[in-house]
Amino acid sequence: MSKQSHKALFLDRDGIINIDHGYVSKVEDFVFVERIFDFVKLFTQEGYVVFVVTNQSGIGRGYYSQEDFETLTAFMLKGFEAQDIHIEEVYFCPHAPEAKCHCRKPNIGMIEQALSTHHIDLTHSWMIGDKQSDIDLATNAGIGSTIAIGERAIKGATLSFPNILNCKRFLEENEAIIKS
Repeated sequence: MSKQSHKALFLDRDGIINIDHGYVSKVEDFVFVERIFDFVKLFTQEGYVVFVVTNQSGIGRGYYSQEDFETLTAFMLKGFEAQDIHIEEVYFCPHAPEAKCHCRKPNIGMIEQALSTHHIDLTHSWMIGDKQSDIDLATNAGIGSTIAIGERAIKGATLSFPNILNCKRFLEENEAIIKS
């Protein structure tokens, strides 16, 4: 008997889940993006499994420790749990860009980690990010659809919006987009 593959929502952290103040590593500096919980619920209500994939080069650069990251991650997960949203797993790359590792976006190491323990249908999954490396990760890994958030020009995204709120409104009005 084969296990069923699930469609997944892959979220970048800084700039998507929380306001990106640059190397956010302390609970007191972590501010959830407006409407992020409502946005994620649009996907979970359609059966998507939620993952976070985040480059955390601040660890490799010595700006904060992996323990700091883990403390902040626990805080973030509690915030989602309080809204009845389950984050399946948080994958992160702790390396500085100079390390040229396999896990740093746009490389696909974090997606490979997810695939090693979860049955995911990448072609019916989504990646949400605010940087070119997020969208390139999706392309490189074969994730079917992408949403770019923010004002900067990001090439290759399926959809683009200035913020999560505008994206949420669009998806509510065009709900068939995430039902497939």
